[in-house]
Amino acid sequence: MNKDLYLKSIQKFDTYKRFGKVTRVVGLMIESKGPEASIGDLCYIHAHTHGRTRKIAAEVVGFQEENLLLMPLSDLKEIGPGSLVEATKEPLQIKAGTGLVGQVINPLGEMMDGTCLPKGLKNYPTEQAPPNPLKRPTISEPIQVGVKAIDSLLTVGEGQRIGIFAGSGVGKSTLLGMMSRNSSADVNVIALIGERGREVREFIENDLGEEGLKRSIVVVATSDQPALMRVKGAYTATAISEYFRERGFNVNLLMDSITRFAMAQREIGLATGEPPTTKGYTPSVFAALPKLLERTGKSHNGSITAYYTVLVDGDDLNEPISDTVRGILDGHIILDRKLAEQGQFPAINVLKSISRVMNQVVDDNHKQAAERLRKLLAVYEENSELIQIGAYKRGSSREIDEAIQYHPSIIKFLKQGVNEKSSFEQSINSLLQLLV
Repeated sequence: MNKDLYLKSIQKFDTYKRFGKVTRVVGLMIESKGPEASIGDLCYIHAHTHGRTRKIAAEVVGFQEENLLLMPLSDLKEIGPGSLVEATKEPLQIKAGTGLVGQVINPLGEMMDGTCLPKGLKNYPTEQAPPNPLKRPTISEPIQVGVKAIDSLLTVGEGQRIGIFAGSGVGKSTLLGMMSRNSSADVNVIALIGERGREVREFIENDLGEEGLKRSIVVVATSDQPALMRVKGAYTATAISEYFRERGFNVNLLMDSITRFAMAQREIGLATGEPPTTKGYTPSVFAALPKLLERTGKSHNGSITAYYTVLVDGDDLNEPISDTVRGILDGHIILDRKLAEQGQFPAINVLKSISRVMNQVVDDNHKQAAERLRKLLAVYEENSELIQIGAYKRGSSREIDEAIQYHPSIIKFLKQGVNEKSSFEQSINSLLQLLV
C-alpha cells in the first residue's frame, strides 16, 4: 500500500524547472518574460553579484500582455536585466505547530533571531477562503479579556471579531499587551504589521512581557519591509490562528494594525496599475479586507477571537478604512484621546463602543447592570458642562443627582493598572457591587 502511494507521488512530481527572464523593473514592480505561473504563485529571482547567486522570493501579482508582474518579498538590489525567474508552481506556505509558541517569526514563517525553526512543524498555506457561513456555529460563550471595562460593559464572545479604533499614542499597544497576558484563550497570535522597528522589542519585553510571550506567537513585519511582506504578515498570522483552531484551540488573534495592512495593499494595487479611488485606496483594498477578516471566528473544532486595531487619522472615525472595517466586524472599542489626556487608562469611551454579541453571551443581571451604568454615564456626559460650571442645582433632576453620585465610582471602576489582573467573574462582581 505504501509502495503505491510513493509511486503515485513520484508520478505527480514535476521534474522540470521552468524559467523566465527579467525584462523590466519599475518602482516596486518586476516584469518578466515567462515562466508559466498563476496569480499568487511564488517565484525565485536569481540575482548575480560578486560571483555569487542569491535567490530573491517574489509573488505573481498580475500580468501585462504576456509578461508576469512580480512583487518581491525582499530588496530589489542585485536584480538586473536578464536575471532568471524560477517558477515553483505553488503559493507561499509556512510551517505551523505548537513548537512556534513563545517564538517571534517573520511573515515567511522564519525565526526573527536567525535560528532554525523547531522540529515537528507542518506545512500550511497562508491564503485560504473564509469558511462557509452556514457551517459557523453561533457565538454563545463569553471569553475573558482581562480588562474590567471590556469584560463588564463590552463583553466579548468566544469567536467574535472586534475592532480597536484609536489615533496614535492613545494606548493601543499597552491594551493589547494586557489582553494577551490576562485572556483565558489557549494561545495568542500577535501580528505587528508595519510597526516601527524600535517598538517591536519594546512591545515584546514591556507590553507583552515574559509571561505573555510564553503563550504567544508574534509575527513581525516592520514598516521598512516591502509592501508584500506587510500584507503576508497579516495572512501568516491568520493562517497560524486557523491551524490552531482546527486542532481545537481557542485562539486570540491580535493584529496591530489593519490600517497598515490596507496601506500595503494600496501600494501593491497602485504598482500593478489599479486606479486610486476613495482617498487614494485602490479597489483591491476593499476586496481584500473582508476576505481577511472573515477568515477568523468560530468553527466546530475551536475558535479565533480576533482584535484588529484601526489607526484613525486625525481621530476621524469616518475615514474609508475605519468605516469599512467597522461594517465588517462584530463590534468596536473606541479609545478616546480626551480620556487619555485626563489620565484614564484604558482610555475606552464606553458610550461610543459596542459589542454586537454581548446580549447573546451574558445573563440578565449582567445585562441590566451594564445598561444602568451606561445610562448613568450618558446622563452625566449630557449635563457635564452645567455640572462643571456649577449651574446645575442639586435636586432639580433625580437622574442627574444619581449620575453625579455614582460618577467618581464609575471612573474608578473603568480605570485599570497595566499590571492589574481582573478575572471575568471579578469584573462582573465589581460591576454589580458598584451599582448596589
